[in-house]
This record gives sequence, C-alpha cells and structure tokens, in this order.
Amino acid sequence: MDAKLLDILVCPLCKSSLVYKKEVQELICKADRLAFPIRDDIPVMLEEEARELDVEEEV
Repeated sequence: MDAKLLDILVCPLCKSSLVYKKEVQELICKADRLAFPIRDDIPVMLEEEARELDVEEEV
C-alpha cells in the first residue's frame, strides 16, 4: 500500500481515519467497526464490501 494513499483515505461513512492491517490486507474503521478489504493493492471503500468486526477483534 502506498503511504501517501493511506494518509488521505478516510472511512466513506463517518470520515474518520483508518488503521492499515498489513497482515490481513484491510483498512479498519474503529468508529464504525468495519474492515474494508484491499485487493491487488487497491482499497475497496464500499460499505457493501466491508465486513463488520467481531467483538473479540482487537482494533
């Protein structure tokens, strides 16, 4: 993932900053508890593509 891109990306729903989880290739929104996938180095910032984080998952 390009560092410059990570600096400007925000959650499409609440506009909060995102946490990059390199090991699982996801961008995490702590506020909405959603994980947006990264496919072929391209963030998929669509609500319908995001998965909800489990309560047990560390954010």
